[in-house]
Amino acid sequence: MKEIFEFITNAREAFIRAIDTLSNEQLNKIPEGYNNNIIWNFGHIVVTTQALCYVRTGVLPDGSSIKYNDFYKKDTRPTYTVSAEEVAELKTMALESVEKIKEDYDNGLFSNMIPFATATYGAQINSVEETIITTIGHDNMHFGYALALKKLLV
Repeated sequence: MKEIFEFITNAREAFIRAIDTLSNEQLNKIPEGYNNNIIWNFGHIVVTTQALCYVRTGVLPDGSSIKYNDFYKKDTRPTYTVSAEEVAELKTMALESVEKIKEDYDNGLFSNMIPFATATYGAQINSVEETIITTIGHDNMHFGYALALKKLLV
């Protein structure tokens, strides 16, 4: 699992580098014909991995204690202009949350898993290890969306 956590971190660092090349206005821009923007895609990966790891294992009763969850969870759309301060905080959270999940995983915190099927892939997830591995595909799918949106801005 060590290599998987490293890969997730490396991919998130690449996403952050892409974000760092854009203005706050560009991060918040929703191109015509689309329902979200680059910063929503980034915020979404930050909250989703935490929700799946902590809620689906019963560590948290729901996602309400995950900062920004209500704004970036599944089936949400941007409803406000994200500030530069929030962007900075999301970038920090993107990396620190992976470290915290790794620490909690190494300490055996995720002993129970409530199985579920992913909405995106329809794959059955039965363990926290499968959840963490699926994070790679989910994060990179949203990174790809963000890169496509970026091309519409430049």
